[in-house]
Order: sequence, then structure tokens, then C-alpha cells
Amino acid sequence: MNNQNNVTEFILLGLSQNKQVQILCFLIFLFCYILILMGNFTVMISITCSQLIGQPMYFFLTYLSLMDVCYTSTVTPKLISDMLAERKSISYTNCLIQLFTVHFFGGVEVFILTGMAYDRYVAICKPLQYMAIMNRDKCNALVLAACSGGFLHSFAQFLLAALLPFCGPNEIDHYFCDMYPLLKLACTDTHIFGLLLIANSGMIALVVFMVLIISYAVILYTIQLHSSESRQKALSTCGSHITVVILFFGPSLFIYIRPATTFKEDKVFALFYTIIAPMFNPLIYTLKNSEMKNAMKKLWNRNRFKKSKQMF
Repeated sequence: MNNQNNVTEFILLGLSQNKQVQILCFLIFLFCYILILMGNFTVMISITCSQLIGQPMYFFLTYLSLMDVCYTSTVTPKLISDMLAERKSISYTNCLIQLFTVHFFGGVEVFILTGMAYDRYVAICKPLQYMAIMNRDKCNALVLAACSGGFLHSFAQFLLAALLPFCGPNEIDHYFCDMYPLLKLACTDTHIFGLLLIANSGMIALVVFMVLIISYAVILYTIQLHSSESRQKALSTCGSHITVVILFFGPSLFIYIRPATTFKEDKVFALFYTIIAPMFNPLIYTLKNSEMKNAMKKLWNRNRFKKSKQMF
């Protein structure tokens, strides 16, 4: 293997080279990023400032919203600024840092979604034991396990990237640093790296996705025995979770489960889990959730009452 590394920075080719398209994308993604921040911070504040924080489902939802903000913030601000930049460069070190953080926050989100699926399984399939099983210590342990899993996953990605030698060219056909575009630039045989990448990213995504689908299948089978009102409430909650899972895992599986190769469509599919999913998650979890809507109304009315008192 050639360990020589002559590259000190990479050029990100982004989504398009057309200036008019770049300006349009700048406006669209700036608007999307503002919505992501507003939506997810609203969810976090509404839950932490209400009694909902005591319920495991909303406890996990708070962390999911936090991960959405952190995850998209590792990519989106750079993408937005690059739309107006003449030279879209990123240093070698910052590229590796971005790769690590993207996979860390993405990995934590994947495992938190798994924790949320487990919570729904216990709530619907073992309702009498729910509070005993899903106590606060168990919830904290699941979040800690999610962070540990995310770290191990991202560290493996970081290590693989750090071992790659780059001699030039240095143009990444993407809008952020990811492993497949980097493998394309490496001046060595990347076959083993590609297999390790599939084992690390592809298999984790596939296994977690299958576990989630099986758990929701068991839940949907179980709720057939419940009353129509309980069935409708469970379907509404699980429907929200399944929508989030498909939005996140569908594009991820398309990119990471195949052999180490890149397609032009990868950049478009990556938008789903870096921008579109974090933007829609707050809407998906609040539109049909009466408890969340009531918590948001109470928070809004409380703030409005404080402002009116200050005026007088």
C-alpha cells in the first residue's frame, strides 16, 4: 500500500456547477435549515418544559430532535455557504472531522430510533409491565448505548479514511466528505476498504432496519387484539415512527449496502437523510400527536402571558 499523502485539502463539487441553480439551492436549503432548527428546538423545548419529559417516548424524542440538529449542522451550513463560494474547499483535517461527526450523530440517531421502537413494543405488547421495564435508568442506559454505538461506528469510519493515501486529484463529487467519494480518490487498491465499509455502514443499517421492521410487524399484529380506540392510537404513533424510519433508512441503504462505487444520484439520496428527514421529523411527530400539540400550546400561551405581564 502507498502511504504517501500529498493532499492537504479537497474541492467539493457540490450539487451543481450552474450558478443560477446554486443560488436557487442556497435559498431552498437556507429555508430548510431554518425550519430544521425551529422545528426541532420547538419539540425539545416543548417536551422539556412540560410533564411529557417523564414519558419514555418523549424522552427519546427529545434526543432524536437533538441528534437531528447536530447531524444536519455538520453538513448543511457548509453546503449553504458553498453555494455562494467561488472555491468550495475543505481541508484534509476538517474533511476527516466532518466524516467522523456525520457518522457519529447519524449512528446515534439510528440507535435512538431502535430505542424508540423498543419503547413502543413494550408499551403495546407488555402494557402492565411498561413503567417497570421503561424506567428512567433503562432510558438513560439506552441513550448511553446509542452514543457508544455511534462512536464505535464513526471511529471505524474515521480510521478507514485516515489510512487512505491521497496523491491527487482532490475533487470530491459530493457536497460533504463521505467514505465512498473518498475511496474513489484514494491512490491504492480500495477493495478491502470497500468490504469493511459495507460491513460497518451497510450491515449496521440493514440489521437495524430489519429489527425495526420486525418489531413494528409484531406491534401491528398485537394491536389487532386491542380495542378500536387503542388500536387507532397505536397505529397513529407507530405510523409516525415507520415514516421516519423509511425516510432515513431508505436512502441510507441505497448508498451503503452496495459495493464501493459512486453514482450521480448519491448526492440527491443523501439529501434525504441529511436535510429532508431532520426537517420533517418534527412535523411527523407532532401533526397527529395531541399530547405534543397541547404541550406546544401551553408553552406558547405561557410565553405570551409573560410578555403581556411585562408590557403592563
